[in-house]
Amino acid sequence: MRWQAQFPIADPSHVAQARTALGSLMHDGGFDETRAGRGNLVLTEAATNILKHAGEGSLLIRSLASEGLKGVEVLALDSGPGIRDWAHSSADGVSSSGTQGTGLGAMRRLSDEFDAYSRDRKGTIVRMAMWSGARKEESGSCNVGAVCIPMKGEEVCGDSWGIASHPEGVTLVVADGLGHGLQAHDASEAAIEVLMKYPADSATRLLDTAHAALRSTRGAAMAVARCDFAKREIVYAGAGNISGSIVGEGPRKQMMSHNGIVGHKIHSSRATPYPWPEGALLVMHSDGLETQWNLDDYPGLVERHPALIAAVLYRDFTRGRDDVTVAVLRAGR
Repeated sequence: MRWQAQFPIADPSHVAQARTALGSLMHDGGFDETRAGRGNLVLTEAATNILKHAGEGSLLIRSLASEGLKGVEVLALDSGPGIRDWAHSSADGVSSSGTQGTGLGAMRRLSDEFDAYSRDRKGTIVRMAMWSGARKEESGSCNVGAVCIPMKGEEVCGDSWGIASHPEGVTLVVADGLGHGLQAHDASEAAIEVLMKYPADSATRLLDTAHAALRSTRGAAMAVARCDFAKREIVYAGAGNISGSIVGEGPRKQMMSHNGIVGHKIHSSRATPYPWPEGALLVMHSDGLETQWNLDDYPGLVERHPALIAAVLYRDFTRGRDDVTVAVLRAGR
C-alpha cells in the first residue's frame, strides 16, 4: 500500500481502531504472534504518549515490502510540547504515561527500525517499522520515505508515488490524478504502473509512455526524477503541478515541470539534468502541500529518516483540502 491510513488520536477510544488496522496489515503480511504482539505494543504506547503529552495527534499506518519480506510502518505525529530531555525519555523502561515497561526506549527496542524528531514546543514525530522476519541490511541502497494521504472524506488517495531501481540508481515518480476519489486514484496508479513496468527507461520516455497509458483515464499531473548515483545527477521531467526540489547546502533548488495533463495534453516531453550533491535530499510533492517550506527551520531534521522529513512537511504544510503526497529520497552513503 503506497498510501497511509490515517487515524486521528484525540481520545483513548481512538486507539482501538488504529490497532485493529495494524493487526489486519500484520496478519496479511504473515507476522507471527510474537512479532504482531510487539507491533501492537509499539502502536499503543505511541498513541498513549500522544494523548498524555500532546492531547491530540494522529497515527499514519501503511504496509511495507522489501525483497519478498512484508512489513508495517507507523508514524506518530503531534504538535505538542515536544521532548525536552531526550536522553531520559529514550531510556529503556522509562514510561511517560504509566504503561507497563514501555516508553521511547522500549519502543525503539521493540521496533525493527526506529527514528524520531522532536523540538521543544514544536511537537514530536516518531517512525517505527516492524518486519515479518529478519531483514538483511541493503548496503549502498537509497533511503526513501513518504506520506500519501487521501483528502478527508475519501476512501482512496488520488495521488500515488513509486520508486524503482535501474542500473544507474533509482527513479522516483509522483503522480496526482485529476480531482479526487477512485477515478483520480486509477489515473495516478496507472502512472506508477508504467514506472514499475519500465524502470530502466529515461525520464522523458516514462512520461511519454504514461501519456499514452493514461488516455483512457481522467489524466494526471506527473513528475519523474531519474537518479544516477555515480554521476550524482537527477534528470527530471514533469507535466503539471508536481513540485520537485533538491535540498542540500544553501537554498533549495526547484526543478522544472511544464504545463500539461498526462493522458490528455502535453506540449512536449522535456527533461532537465540537475547536480545532486553528496548528502542532498530529493523532495517531491503534490499540490496538496504548500510550497513555502524550508527545512532550515528544523535543525537536525535533514539527518533523520526520510519518512520523518515527509511527515514533518505533511504535519506543518498540508493544505487540508486535497489529497497530499510527499516523497523524500536520500542516496546511500
